[in-house]
Amino acid sequence: QVQLVESGGGLVQAGDSLRLSCAVSGRITNSCTIGWFRQPPGKDRQFVISIRWTGGKIDYQDSVKGRFTISRDNARNTVDLQMNRLKAEDTAVYYCAARYSGDVTYTYWGQGTQVTVSS
Repeated sequence: QVQLVESGGGLVQAGDSLRLSCAVSGRITNSCTIGWFRQPPGKDRQFVISIRWTGGKIDYQDSVKGRFTISRDNARNTVDLQMNRLKAEDTAVYYCAARYSGDVTYTYWGQGTQVTVSS
């Protein structure tokens, strides 16, 4: 099993930056992928960005390219989401999730953290 705990959400203004962290523990392997998802109010959950646990193979949703970056912090065992030039439409509950390489879907999920961007 993999345990994931998100932190760092909050209320910011449009144009600001915010950094979310996902603390990862449990049976994590180099073949795992950690993804960030978000669920805007009244909408379905959507993929944002992901990274292989080894640090390679980063995938993005087009709407966040050039604004959001993902990275691993080996010392803290976290996967961090740096969000820059935030927009009102980035308002959502942000979740991190994990899947093993042989899995199609993400199996393990955190509890989510709220990000609200005021315009």
